[in-house]
Amino acid sequence: MQAVVLEEFQEPLEVQDMERPESESHGAVAKVNGCGVCRSDWHCWQGDWDWFNYRPDPPQILGHEPCGTIISVGEDVENVSEGDNVAIPFNFACGKCSLCRNGHENICENHVGLGFMDEAPGAFAEEVHIPHADINAVPLPDEITPDTASGIGCRFMTSYHAMAHRADVGNGETVAIHGLGGIGLSAVHIANALGANVIGVDLMDEKLRKAEELGATATVNASEVDDPAVEIQDMTNGGADVSADALGIATTCQNAVNSLGKNGRHVQIGLTTSEEEGMISLPTDAFVAKEIDFYGSLGLQPSRYPEMLEMIRTGKIDPTKLVDKTIDIHQVPDELASMTDYNTMGIPVCNDFTS
Repeated sequence: MQAVVLEEFQEPLEVQDMERPESESHGAVAKVNGCGVCRSDWHCWQGDWDWFNYRPDPPQILGHEPCGTIISVGEDVENVSEGDNVAIPFNFACGKCSLCRNGHENICENHVGLGFMDEAPGAFAEEVHIPHADINAVPLPDEITPDTASGIGCRFMTSYHAMAHRADVGNGETVAIHGLGGIGLSAVHIANALGANVIGVDLMDEKLRKAEELGATATVNASEVDDPAVEIQDMTNGGADVSADALGIATTCQNAVNSLGKNGRHVQIGLTTSEEEGMISLPTDAFVAKEIDFYGSLGLQPSRYPEMLEMIRTGKIDPTKLVDKTIDIHQVPDELASMTDYNTMGIPVCNDFTS
Protein backbone atom coordinates (compact mmCIF):
# COMPACT_ATOMS: atom_id res chain seq x y z
CA MET A 1 0.00 0.00 0.00
CA GLN A 2 1.02 3.65 -0.39
CA ALA A 3 1.96 5.59 2.76
CA VAL A 4 3.75 8.79 3.77
CA VAL A 5 6.91 7.68 5.55
CA LEU A 6 9.24 9.57 7.86
CA GLU A 7 12.73 8.25 7.13
CA GLU A 8 14.75 10.95 8.88
CA PHE A 9 13.72 13.94 10.97
CA GLN A 10 13.52 17.22 9.06
CA GLU A 11 14.41 15.52 5.77
CA PRO A 12 11.90 15.38 2.88
CA LEU A 13 9.02 12.98 3.43
CA GLU A 14 8.35 10.28 0.86
CA VAL A 15 5.38 8.28 -0.36
CA GLN A 16 6.49 4.65 -0.30
CA ASP A 17 5.08 1.18 -0.79
CA MET A 18 4.60 -0.43 2.61
CA GLU A 19 3.24 -3.72 3.89
CA ARG A 20 -0.47 -3.67 4.66
CA PRO A 21 -1.28 -4.03 8.37
CA GLU A 22 -2.78 -7.20 9.79
CA SER A 23 -5.31 -7.34 12.62
CA GLU A 24 -4.05 -8.28 16.05
CA SER A 25 -6.44 -10.45 18.03
CA HIS A 26 -7.87 -7.40 19.83
CA GLY A 27 -7.56 -5.05 16.85
CA ALA A 28 -9.04 -4.19 13.49
CA VAL A 29 -7.81 -2.83 10.18
CA ALA A 30 -9.60 0.07 8.51
CA LYS A 31 -9.46 1.32 4.95
CA VAL A 32 -8.67 5.01 5.45
CA ASN A 33 -11.36 7.26 3.98
CA GLY A 34 -9.77 10.51 5.06
CA CYS A 35 -7.01 11.80 7.31
CA GLY A 36 -6.47 15.39 8.40
CA VAL A 37 -3.03 16.94 7.89
CA CYS A 38 -2.15 18.46 11.25
CA ARG A 39 0.61 20.62 12.67
CA SER A 40 1.23 17.80 15.13
CA ASP A 41 2.41 15.72 12.17
CA TRP A 42 4.79 18.59 11.39
CA HIS A 43 6.11 18.45 14.96
CA CYS A 44 6.71 14.70 14.61
CA TRP A 45 8.52 15.24 11.31
CA GLN A 46 10.72 17.86 12.98
CA GLY A 47 11.67 15.44 15.77
CA ASP A 48 9.90 17.34 18.56
CA TRP A 49 8.26 15.89 21.65
CA ASP A 50 10.82 13.32 22.75
CA TRP A 51 10.44 14.94 26.18
CA PHE A 52 7.12 13.15 26.59
CA ASN A 53 7.76 10.06 24.46
CA TYR A 54 5.94 11.22 21.33
CA ARG A 55 8.86 10.78 18.94
CA PRO A 56 9.02 7.52 16.96
CA ASP A 57 12.13 5.78 15.73
CA PRO A 58 12.11 6.16 11.92
CA PRO A 59 10.98 4.78 9.63
CA GLN A 60 7.41 5.60 10.66
CA ILE A 61 4.17 6.18 8.79
CA LEU A 62 2.77 9.56 9.82
CA GLY A 63 -0.87 10.65 10.15
CA HIS A 64 -3.15 10.65 13.18
CA GLU A 65 -6.55 12.10 12.20
CA PRO A 66 -8.27 9.29 10.29
CA CYS A 67 -11.72 7.97 9.72
CA GLY A 68 -12.24 4.73 7.87
CA THR A 69 -14.19 1.60 7.05
CA ILE A 70 -13.39 -1.64 8.86
CA ILE A 71 -12.07 -4.33 6.49
CA SER A 72 -10.88 -6.97 8.97
CA VAL A 73 -11.18 -7.69 12.69
CA GLY A 74 -9.27 -9.81 15.18
CA GLU A 75 -10.74 -12.91 16.77
CA ASP A 76 -11.30 -11.23 20.16
CA VAL A 77 -13.13 -8.17 18.83
CA GLU A 78 -16.81 -8.14 19.79
CA ASN A 79 -18.32 -4.75 18.96
CA VAL A 80 -16.80 -3.88 15.57
CA SER A 81 -17.59 -5.59 12.28
CA GLU A 82 -16.36 -5.48 8.71
CA GLY A 83 -18.09 -2.68 6.83
CA ASP A 84 -18.50 -0.41 9.86
CA ASN A 85 -17.64 3.24 9.28
CA VAL A 86 -15.65 4.52 12.24
CA ALA A 87 -13.88 7.53 13.67
CA ILE A 88 -10.42 6.69 14.96
CA PRO A 89 -9.04 8.73 17.90
CA PHE A 90 -5.27 9.27 17.91
CA ASN A 91 -5.16 8.63 21.66
CA PHE A 92 -5.37 4.83 21.64
CA ALA A 93 -6.53 3.33 24.94
CA CYS A 94 -6.26 -0.15 26.41
CA GLY A 95 -9.78 -0.15 27.87
CA LYS A 96 -8.67 -2.04 30.97
CA CYS A 97 -6.66 0.29 33.23
CA SER A 98 -8.21 2.31 36.06
CA LEU A 99 -8.19 5.51 33.99
CA CYS A 100 -10.04 3.83 31.13
CA ARG A 101 -12.55 2.27 33.50
CA ASN A 102 -13.24 5.69 35.00
CA GLY A 103 -13.85 7.57 31.77
CA HIS A 104 -10.36 8.95 31.11
CA GLU A 105 -9.37 6.79 28.15
CA ASN A 106 -7.64 9.75 26.51
CA ILE A 107 -4.93 9.62 29.18
CA CYS A 108 -4.89 5.82 29.48
CA GLU A 109 -2.08 4.39 31.59
CA ASN A 110 -1.04 2.42 28.49
CA HIS A 111 -1.60 5.30 26.07
CA VAL A 112 -0.29 4.88 22.52
CA GLY A 113 -0.25 7.83 20.13
CA LEU A 114 -1.23 6.99 16.56
CA GLY A 115 1.63 7.94 14.24
CA PHE A 116 3.71 9.30 17.12
CA MET A 117 4.88 6.05 18.70
CA ASP A 118 6.53 2.98 17.23
CA GLU A 119 3.66 0.74 18.33
CA ALA A 120 1.14 2.56 16.12
CA PRO A 121 2.08 3.28 12.48
CA GLY A 122 0.03 6.22 11.27
CA ALA A 123 -2.82 6.84 8.85
CA PHE A 124 -1.36 8.69 5.86
CA ALA A 125 -1.83 5.32 4.24
CA GLU A 126 -4.38 3.22 2.43
CA GLU A 127 -5.00 1.19 5.60
CA VAL A 128 -4.40 1.60 9.33
CA HIS A 129 -4.45 -0.80 12.27
CA ILE A 130 -6.63 0.04 15.28
CA PRO A 131 -5.52 -1.70 18.51
CA HIS A 132 -8.17 -2.60 21.09
CA ALA A 133 -10.77 -1.88 18.45
CA ASP A 134 -13.73 -2.37 20.76
CA ILE A 135 -12.81 0.91 22.45
CA ASN A 136 -10.74 2.76 19.82
CA ALA A 137 -12.96 2.32 16.75
CA VAL A 138 -15.89 4.67 17.31
CA PRO A 139 -18.99 3.88 15.21
CA LEU A 140 -20.23 6.75 13.07
CA PRO A 141 -23.95 7.50 12.71
CA ASP A 142 -25.26 6.86 9.21
CA GLU A 143 -25.97 10.58 8.79
CA ILE A 144 -22.27 11.49 9.19
CA THR A 145 -20.52 10.99 5.87
CA PRO A 146 -16.80 10.23 5.47
CA ASP A 147 -16.31 13.79 4.22
CA THR A 148 -17.66 15.11 7.50
CA ALA A 149 -15.85 12.53 9.63
CA SER A 150 -12.52 13.39 8.00
CA GLY A 151 -12.62 16.76 9.75
CA ILE A 152 -13.15 15.53 13.31
CA GLY A 153 -9.68 14.12 13.98
CA CYS A 154 -7.17 15.48 16.48
CA ARG A 155 -7.79 19.22 16.14
CA PHE A 156 -11.58 19.24 16.16
CA MET A 157 -12.14 16.56 18.78
CA THR A 158 -9.36 17.93 20.99
CA SER A 159 -10.90 21.39 20.82
CA TYR A 160 -14.28 19.89 21.67
CA HIS A 161 -12.85 18.25 24.79
CA ALA A 162 -11.04 21.47 25.70
CA MET A 163 -14.09 23.69 25.40
CA ALA A 164 -16.92 21.37 26.47
CA HIS A 165 -15.19 19.39 29.22
CA ARG A 166 -11.93 20.88 30.48
CA ALA A 167 -12.89 24.57 30.38
CA ASP A 168 -16.62 23.71 30.71
CA VAL A 169 -17.58 26.75 28.65
CA GLY A 170 -21.02 28.07 29.46
CA ASN A 171 -23.60 30.41 27.96
CA GLY A 172 -22.60 34.06 27.94
CA GLU A 173 -18.99 33.51 28.97
CA THR A 174 -16.18 35.29 27.17
CA VAL A 175 -13.60 32.97 25.64
CA ALA A 176 -10.30 34.24 24.20
CA ILE A 177 -8.67 31.86 21.71
CA HIS A 178 -5.00 32.63 21.01
CA GLY A 179 -3.69 31.14 17.75
CA LEU A 180 -6.13 30.46 14.92
CA GLY A 181 -4.78 27.42 13.18
CA GLY A 182 -6.90 24.28 12.89
CA ILE A 183 -7.16 23.85 16.67
CA GLY A 184 -7.91 27.50 17.35
CA LEU A 185 -10.55 27.85 14.64
CA SER A 186 -12.17 24.60 15.81
CA ALA A 187 -12.25 25.98 19.36
CA VAL A 188 -13.85 29.20 18.11
CA HIS A 189 -16.58 27.26 16.31
CA ILE A 190 -17.25 24.92 19.24
CA ALA A 191 -17.19 27.61 21.94
CA ASN A 192 -19.65 29.64 19.88
CA ALA A 193 -21.94 26.60 19.64
CA LEU A 194 -21.75 26.25 23.43
CA GLY A 195 -23.07 29.79 23.82
CA ALA A 196 -19.86 31.72 24.49
CA ASN A 197 -18.81 35.12 23.21
CA VAL A 198 -15.54 34.34 21.47
CA ILE A 199 -12.54 36.58 20.82
CA GLY A 200 -10.04 35.25 18.28
CA VAL A 201 -6.39 36.34 18.40
CA ASP A 202 -3.85 35.87 15.62
CA LEU A 203 -1.32 37.68 13.43
CA MET A 204 -3.02 36.98 10.09
CA ASP A 205 -6.10 38.88 8.91
CA GLU A 206 -7.23 35.90 6.83
CA LYS A 207 -7.44 33.72 9.93
CA LEU A 208 -9.18 36.47 11.89
CA ARG A 209 -11.82 36.76 9.15
CA LYS A 210 -12.30 32.98 9.22
CA ALA A 211 -12.77 33.13 13.00
CA GLU A 212 -15.54 35.70 12.50
CA GLU A 213 -17.21 33.41 9.94
CA LEU A 214 -17.11 30.63 12.54
CA GLY A 215 -18.78 32.73 15.22
CA ALA A 216 -16.17 34.96 16.86
CA THR A 217 -17.84 38.13 18.12
CA ALA A 218 -14.54 40.03 18.09
CA THR A 219 -10.96 39.58 16.94
CA VAL A 220 -7.53 40.99 17.80
CA ASN A 221 -4.63 41.21 15.37
CA ALA A 222 -1.74 40.72 17.78
CA SER A 223 0.67 42.44 15.39
CA GLU A 224 -1.32 45.68 15.47
CA VAL A 225 -1.65 46.24 19.23
CA ASP A 226 0.97 46.85 21.90
CA ASP A 227 -0.26 44.03 24.12
CA PRO A 228 -3.06 41.65 23.03
CA ALA A 229 -3.68 40.57 26.62
CA VAL A 230 -4.27 44.18 27.72
CA GLU A 231 -6.47 44.66 24.65
CA ILE A 232 -8.68 41.77 25.75
CA GLN A 233 -8.71 43.01 29.35
CA ASP A 234 -10.05 46.32 28.04
CA MET A 235 -12.54 44.73 25.65
CA THR A 236 -14.00 42.54 28.39
CA ASN A 237 -13.94 45.08 31.22
CA GLY A 238 -11.53 43.06 33.36
CA GLY A 239 -10.60 39.93 31.48
CA ALA A 240 -11.99 36.85 29.77
CA ASP A 241 -13.69 34.01 31.62
CA VAL A 242 -11.78 31.39 29.61
CA SER A 243 -8.60 31.52 27.57
CA ALA A 244 -6.96 28.93 25.33
CA ASP A 245 -3.50 28.67 23.83
CA ALA A 246 -4.06 26.78 20.61
CA LEU A 247 -0.50 27.08 19.33
CA GLY A 248 1.96 26.13 22.07
CA ILE A 249 4.60 28.85 22.02
CA ALA A 250 5.59 31.02 24.97
CA THR A 251 4.02 34.18 23.55
CA THR A 252 0.56 32.76 22.93
CA CYS A 253 0.49 30.87 26.23
CA GLN A 254 1.51 33.90 28.26
CA ASN A 255 -0.84 36.22 26.38
CA ALA A 256 -3.70 33.80 26.89
CA VAL A 257 -3.14 33.55 30.65
CA ASN A 258 -2.69 37.31 30.97
CA SER A 259 -5.96 37.97 29.16
CA LEU A 260 -7.97 36.29 31.93
CA GLY A 261 -9.99 38.00 34.62
CA LYS A 262 -10.38 36.86 38.21
CA ASN A 263 -11.52 33.24 38.59
CA GLY A 264 -10.55 32.74 34.95
CA ARG A 265 -9.86 29.34 33.45
CA HIS A 266 -7.00 28.70 31.03
CA VAL A 267 -6.94 25.59 28.87
CA GLN A 268 -3.69 24.57 27.18
CA ILE A 269 -4.28 22.78 23.89
CA GLY A 270 -1.15 23.55 21.87
CA LEU A 271 2.02 21.57 22.51
CA THR A 272 5.41 23.24 22.46
CA THR A 273 8.30 23.04 20.02
CA SER A 274 11.96 22.16 20.56
CA GLU A 275 12.53 25.79 21.47
CA GLU A 276 10.50 25.48 24.68
CA GLU A 277 10.80 21.71 25.21
CA GLY A 278 7.64 21.74 27.26
CA MET A 279 8.70 24.53 29.62
CA ILE A 280 7.11 28.00 29.50
CA SER A 281 7.39 30.60 32.27
CA LEU A 282 4.03 31.82 33.55
CA PRO A 283 2.81 34.57 35.94
CA THR A 284 2.50 32.32 38.98
CA ASP A 285 1.55 35.11 41.37
CA ALA A 286 -1.36 36.05 39.11
CA PHE A 287 -2.64 32.48 39.37
CA VAL A 288 -2.73 32.95 43.15
CA ALA A 289 -3.99 36.53 43.33
CA LYS A 290 -6.71 36.04 40.71
CA GLU A 291 -7.45 32.38 41.55
CA ILE A 292 -6.89 31.29 37.97
CA ASP A 293 -7.28 27.62 37.02
CA PHE A 294 -4.95 25.99 34.47
CA TYR A 295 -6.15 22.92 32.55
CA GLY A 296 -4.44 20.68 30.04
CA SER A 297 -6.45 19.01 27.28
CA LEU A 298 -5.44 15.89 25.33
CA GLY A 299 -7.64 14.39 22.63
CA LEU A 300 -11.13 13.12 23.45
CA GLN A 301 -12.28 10.00 25.24
CA PRO A 302 -13.87 7.50 22.83
CA SER A 303 -16.70 7.13 25.35
CA ARG A 304 -17.51 10.84 24.91
CA TYR A 305 -17.46 10.85 21.13
CA PRO A 306 -21.25 10.24 20.95
CA GLU A 307 -22.07 13.66 22.43
CA MET A 308 -19.84 15.39 19.88
CA LEU A 309 -21.20 13.27 17.05
CA GLU A 310 -24.76 14.11 18.11
CA MET A 311 -23.97 17.83 17.95
CA ILE A 312 -22.58 17.25 14.45
CA ARG A 313 -25.56 15.14 13.41
CA THR A 314 -28.01 17.82 14.53
CA GLY A 315 -26.05 20.62 12.86
CA LYS A 316 -24.97 22.47 16.01
CA ILE A 317 -21.32 22.10 14.99
CA ASP A 318 -19.96 21.28 11.55
CA PRO A 319 -16.33 20.17 11.05
CA THR A 320 -16.64 20.62 7.28
CA LYS A 321 -16.58 24.38 7.89
CA LEU A 322 -12.97 23.91 9.05
CA VAL A 323 -11.83 21.83 6.07
CA ASP A 324 -9.78 24.22 3.96
CA LYS A 325 -8.91 21.80 1.15
CA THR A 326 -8.76 18.14 0.16
CA ILE A 327 -5.57 16.63 -1.25
CA ASP A 328 -4.14 13.29 -2.35
CA ILE A 329 -1.42 11.36 -0.57
CA HIS A 330 1.36 12.71 -2.80
CA GLN A 331 0.51 16.27 -1.72
CA VAL A 332 0.85 15.54 2.00
CA PRO A 333 4.63 16.18 2.22
CA ASP A 334 4.29 19.64 0.65
CA GLU A 335 1.30 20.46 2.84
CA LEU A 336 3.33 19.63 5.94
CA ALA A 337 6.29 21.63 4.65
CA SER A 338 4.05 24.70 4.29
CA MET A 339 3.34 24.54 8.02
CA THR A 340 6.92 25.57 8.73
CA ASP A 341 5.86 29.13 7.92
CA TYR A 342 2.29 28.74 9.25
CA ASN A 343 0.98 28.88 5.68
CA THR A 344 -2.08 26.72 6.25
CA MET A 345 -5.52 27.60 7.49
CA GLY A 346 -8.18 25.36 8.91
CA ILE A 347 -7.92 21.61 8.32
CA PRO A 348 -6.43 20.17 5.12
CA VAL A 349 -7.68 16.61 4.56
CA CYS A 350 -6.09 13.82 2.54
CA ASN A 351 -8.91 11.74 1.04
CA ASP A 352 -7.20 10.06 -1.93
CA PHE A 353 -4.65 7.38 -1.06
CA THR A 354 -4.30 5.50 -4.34
CA SER A 355 -3.49 8.20 -6.94
